[in-house]
Amino acid sequence: MAAAAETTGWMAFVAVSLAVSGQPASAAGDRALGEYLSSECATCHQTSGRQAGGVPAIIGHPAEQFVALMESYKQRYRENEVMRTIAARLSEEEIAALAAYYGSLTPKP
Repeated sequence: MAAAAETTGWMAFVAVSLAVSGQPASAAGDRALGEYLSSECATCHQTSGRQAGGVPAIIGHPAEQFVALMESYKQRYRENEVMRTIAARLSEEEIAALAAYYGSLTPKP
């Protein structure tokens, strides 16, 4: 029951983030650029696709949600100073590229 509520809350968050940003989420990023940029992400996020400590998994994350999530950090709606700083310096093209790359990966069993 809690998982369903969490999923519903997440979807509502994504919808609000998209509405506030005024821009549609784009999954049409350059996967190769995303792979190149991913080394900074891998500093904290597990390359296995598993959550570690309080750091969420991002491998296999749907691209549209990834873009919306990064936009919410960029606009300072989500609280995490490290992610706010990283998102603030990424261009829309770079965020879309990271979304395409991470969305194309499958978590390891």
